[in-house]
Amino acid sequence: MQVRILPFGILKDWLGSSPATVELHEGATVSDLLERLARVAPGRPAALRGIAVSVNAEYAGGGHILCDGDEVGLLPPVSGGTGESENSAELAVVALTRDPIDAGKLVSEAKRGDDGAVVVFDGIVRNHTRNRETLYLDYEAYEEMALKQMDGLSREAVSRFGVRYVTLVHRLGRLSVGETSVLIVVSSAHRAQAFDACRWLIDTLKKTVPIWKRETFVDGVVWAAGEPFPEGISIDGPETQHGS
Repeated sequence: MQVRILPFGILKDWLGSSPATVELHEGATVSDLLERLARVAPGRPAALRGIAVSVNAEYAGGGHILCDGDEVGLLPPVSGGTGESENSAELAVVALTRDPIDAGKLVSEAKRGDDGAVVVFDGIVRNHTRNRETLYLDYEAYEEMALKQMDGLSREAVSRFGVRYVTLVHRLGRLSVGETSVLIVVSSAHRAQAFDACRWLIDTLKKTVPIWKRETFVDGVVWAAGEPFPEGISIDGPETQHGS
């Protein structure tokens, strides 16, 4: 059988930026696929340690059995056209955009007469990281999966913290210093719930939503090291080095 591989972030530097097709035996698992990929480039299986894997835009564990035609995303820890998802209950609006984010407009639209608080997280591109001067950032995403994850997080925040409304927008493409990369707006009757929901949303987004950041400095370019995936998502990957 054949499966289609989609590498993201720094894994594209190893496996290539274009989707590839891999032949596997019937009944092969995600772990079998990772072992196969580790043999493609001897000495490089460490690149697959601690990643997450999606199958047809859903997180999957190492024991997941693959089927012919599956689309398998290889997702390194996340860094933190336009896709958009707006749910029918009007509890949240989530979006990915390549256009500048108008924070003032989105905050204004999130307010209602019964709200006692609107808490905002406006993540912006700073001019340095680890004492290196930043020129610009490039964000990329597994867009279909990222929107599903963002919509799920927004709905969970409404349910978990009892807030009324969530706006969650992330920028893709090239961003200059000072531009907004991610905007979260939480509307609620009470400030405590709004603060808690906003903090939980940005912390969880940075660990689970498949969006990656490539940083261009005056002295070089790197993929930003992401936070480890939560337990249950991360896959250890191959243990054995192949070749030398």
